[in-house]
Amino acid sequence: MAFLALDVAIVVGLAAAAVAINQWWAWPLYWAAQGTMFWALFVVGHDCGHQSFSNNKSLNDFVGHLVHSSILVPYHGWRVSHREHHANHGHVENDESWHPVAKALYDKLEPMAKLGRLSFPWALFAYPFYLWSRSPGKVGSHFDPKSDLFTKAEEKQVLTTNAFLLGFVGVLAAMTVKIGVLPMLALYVVPYWVGVVWLDVVTYLHHHGSHDANEKIPWYRGEEWSYLRGGLSTIDRDYGIFNKVQHDIGTHVVHHLFPQIPHYNLEKATEAVKPVMGPYYRQPETSKGALPVHLVDPLVRSFTNDHFVNDTGDIVFYQTDPNFAAKTQAQTA
Repeated sequence: MAFLALDVAIVVGLAAAAVAINQWWAWPLYWAAQGTMFWALFVVGHDCGHQSFSNNKSLNDFVGHLVHSSILVPYHGWRVSHREHHANHGHVENDESWHPVAKALYDKLEPMAKLGRLSFPWALFAYPFYLWSRSPGKVGSHFDPKSDLFTKAEEKQVLTTNAFLLGFVGVLAAMTVKIGVLPMLALYVVPYWVGVVWLDVVTYLHHHGSHDANEKIPWYRGEEWSYLRGGLSTIDRDYGIFNKVQHDIGTHVVHHLFPQIPHYNLEKATEAVKPVMGPYYRQPETSKGALPVHLVDPLVRSFTNDHFVNDTGDIVFYQTDPNFAAKTQAQTA
């Protein structure tokens, strides 16, 4: 609870400071800082979804609704799909988020779908669209209680989440009427998109782009897939000064193996299980400074080279579509 209180205090303080200063040079600093804090709030809600925020399920779900609604994330819808992600991590077809696209599906994707899902930097803005329509090859919406994401028993939970979201949208609308469109764009909308970029960068790098350019991360099907293999295919990252700001979400391997561990114990747990994982654990590359600029290379390299996997085979690796790679590189040059 103390971590949440600190996050909320920082969010309120940043907004108050930006309004008080109200200088052109201060707003970009505010957007970067507040967007980072929106991402930190998401991570608090993430722990609530895993029931690691507290020992009280009702409190976890209430806090999760508050923090996720404040950044327009459907708490129960996300919680259920994220549960599927953890249950099937590393599986080509059954994983839920940032899973690879098989060649047959890749060939059928519309150009805009390829651009929005598989190219840098456009894929870093994908999360809201994923919430509405999921990943390529999957149907349904995180907001639709009738989606095949949810069981009959979960429909009321999705409706509860939608009510929270509508309530917060009402708050945003009232604030817009009170202070105007441009101030709301500056105070909320721009930081919201910065938070989206944070979310997409971090979650993508959890499962793509080894720091070793010669290593390919395996994806599994059939009898070759197991919960342990899928968990060990995830990647820890060092985010420099942002490690604690984002509640150590970059310490991800042990989280996938034991998702009920609270974020403040992830580093200790990782050190405890390293001897057991042995060579199957990828030691994260250390940030060479305060800012994690070392992560730009694996991020861009992965988007440049990782486009699809084979339709067959129980252990597969990403392959490159040279035509798509050349096209996206030309567009971003």
